[in-house]
Amino acid sequence: MDLHEAQAYLQASLHEMSHAFQKVPGSAVLIRYIQSSYQNDPVRSAIELVLVIFFIRYLLSPSYPTHGPNYVKLRDDEIDELVKEWEPEPLVAPQTPFEEAETEKQPIIVGPTGPKVKLSNGKTVVNLASYNFYNLNASESIKAKAIETLRTYGVGPCGPPQFYGTQDVHMNTEHDIATFLGTQGSIVYSHAFSTISSVIPTFCKRGDVIVADKMVNYSIRKGLEASRSNIRWYEHNDMEDLERILKKVAEEQQAKRVVTRRFIVTEGLFEMVGDCSNLPKLVELKERYKFRIALDETWSFGVLGRNGRGLTEAQNVDAEAVDMIIGSLAGPLCAAGGFCAGSKDVVRHQRINAASYTYSAALPAMAAVTASETLTVLQCNPEILHQCRENIRAMRAQLDPRSDWVQCTSDPENPVMLLAFKVEVIKSRQLTNEDQERLLLEIVDEALANGVLVTRLKSIPLIGSIGTENVNIKPALKICITSGLSKKEVEKAGVTIRHAITKIMTRKTNRQSSLAA
Repeated sequence: MDLHEAQAYLQASLHEMSHAFQKVPGSAVLIRYIQSSYQNDPVRSAIELVLVIFFIRYLLSPSYPTHGPNYVKLRDDEIDELVKEWEPEPLVAPQTPFEEAETEKQPIIVGPTGPKVKLSNGKTVVNLASYNFYNLNASESIKAKAIETLRTYGVGPCGPPQFYGTQDVHMNTEHDIATFLGTQGSIVYSHAFSTISSVIPTFCKRGDVIVADKMVNYSIRKGLEASRSNIRWYEHNDMEDLERILKKVAEEQQAKRVVTRRFIVTEGLFEMVGDCSNLPKLVELKERYKFRIALDETWSFGVLGRNGRGLTEAQNVDAEAVDMIIGSLAGPLCAAGGFCAGSKDVVRHQRINAASYTYSAALPAMAAVTASETLTVLQCNPEILHQCRENIRAMRAQLDPRSDWVQCTSDPENPVMLLAFKVEVIKSRQLTNEDQERLLLEIVDEALANGVLVTRLKSIPLIGSIGTENVNIKPALKICITSGLSKKEVEKAGVTIRHAITKIMTRKTNRQSSLAA
């Protein structure tokens, strides 16, 4: 190719490029700007060209040097010395002597759990430390349905929901839960604990306002932390204090002309106390001050109400008046996973935005079918709830009024009875929380030695979490009632527990008096 051909080829290429550039929207404006700028001030055009080239190079250049090492090269002996000196931080804090003693005495159940269980030492004891309130895990019809589902669908879906892990049984379970509660829809999660801790940050973001009860459980607190919202705390079950805070938040936002999402977060039955919320008053306040309610019914779903529908049924509140009802399919339903029920928009929003739903494997089909079957049992056989409540009353009659040392803080229909030391006992003995924990552990051991398995309220994980600075979490004995035992068996177990409490407390008194002498 000679010089003339090269010039002709170059001119043709430039003409094609110019013609193509002129087709770009806004190119004519840019060309006129460059022409006028060059005619009026060619120096400025040159500077602008340099800046454009520098900007493009800056965007394309890596953030680290690509020529030569960017670190200090160490000798082999220096590397060995640093490796020997390095000590990794522990993933968890070391166990305290109290925790070590508790771990050593931890009973191990051999075989299936039930009202009566066999321990690894060969002893059979009454089991009052399980959430198997209705003994549904012994139901032959539920077992047969679970085995049939296992043979049909396999062990697990091996994939996240909404992609390739959702099966027809999951959709059926969601429909059954929504129908059972009386809501527009529901969504099923694969893990009960992570349900509420994922639902909260799904709807609440930075800048939003959450007003929460001071005694909410650990999973709720993890959700509050993840949301990064502005958290306001109200005194436990104090509706006057709640109204004061709601009114203050509404006035502050009205003065600043700011509108954010505003939620009230509470529990149906409180895990750390055992009592229940005043749902009619909560609904009244949320409508008056334009808030939404996220109600965690982990411990009340399947427990309260005529058919176990939870706090809404027990206190005669329309389920659609509560924006989000979060619950567990484990425990009394003897399945696994959790759920969130509400309007169709609430459910649809979670299918893509809820972290523990989108980034977790779907619930095993066997657990989903088991949950649906247990809901059917609760609807068709409300007498099993009646039997459980009869046993609750029988146990309370043996412990709360007859014991000089403890009192029950749980709701009368709560099958999880929490027994805390009376205020006068704590004051007269000058008991710290650690002292109470040690006494309760000895009571648990004494009851187990006499054939009754109970446990304690585990409040240690709450220490140091959000909102626990000014909260006094009382150590308590935890007794889980089941309808799988007869009334006489429950009364006998109650007498055993009461005698264990009296023995430990009087033995401590005698020991302290002898030391003082």
